[in-house]
Amino acid sequence: MHAMQYEITLPADHDMGIIRDRVATKGHLLDTFPGLGIKAYLIRERGEHAPVNQYAPFYLWATPQGMNSFLWGPGFQGIVRDFGRPEVQHWTGLAYEEGPASAALPRTATRHRTAVAASVTPADAVGAGLDESRRLAQSPGAVATALAVDPRHWELLHFTLWEHTAPEAPGERFEVLHLSAPERERLTEGRQW
Repeated sequence: MHAMQYEITLPADHDMGIIRDRVATKGHLLDTFPGLGIKAYLIRERGEHAPVNQYAPFYLWATPQGMNSFLWGPGFQGIVRDFGRPEVQHWTGLAYEEGPASAALPRTATRHRTAVAASVTPADAVGAGLDESRRLAQSPGAVATALAVDPRHWELLHFTLWEHTAPEAPGERFEVLHLSAPERERLTEGRQW
C-alpha cells in the first residue's frame, strides 16, 4: 500500500463551489481505476477549522502500477493543467484497518502527521503508531484508517475516514466530497509486513 496526497491551496476568497462542482462532475472517473484502493476527494474551507481554502485529495494505492498510471496519465495531467503542478507527498503504507462504520459513506477525514524524533528508534515509533492506528480503527464512526511513514523525513501519518463529524483529535480536518474505492478490498488489513 502507498499513501499519496497533494494539496492545492486556493485564495481566501475562492468560491469553493467551483471545487465542489468539479468533484461532482469528475469524481466518478476514478470509481473504476485499476490499482486504486481509495481516493478521498477532500476539501478544507477557510474558517473555524481551517486556516485556508484547499483541495487536497488523498489516495491509498493497492498497487504501485495504479499510482504510476495515474501520475503519468491523463487524470493527474488535468490537475496540472488546471492548477499547476503540485508537490505530491507520498508515504509507505504500514497498516490499514476497516472501522465499525466501514459500510458507511465517509463525510469527514482527519490527517495527523508527526515527526519521529531523532532520539526515538524507528521501530519504537512505528510500534506506537500501530497502537494508535488500532485505537482509531475501533473508534465509533470510523470508516477506515491507515498508518504510513515517510522515511526520508521520518514522519508518521495517520489518515482516518469518519462517517460523520470527526472527533476532537490532533491533526487537520477535511470534508469528504466523494469516495472512489474500486479496489478497497485489495488494501490488506493489519500490518503491512
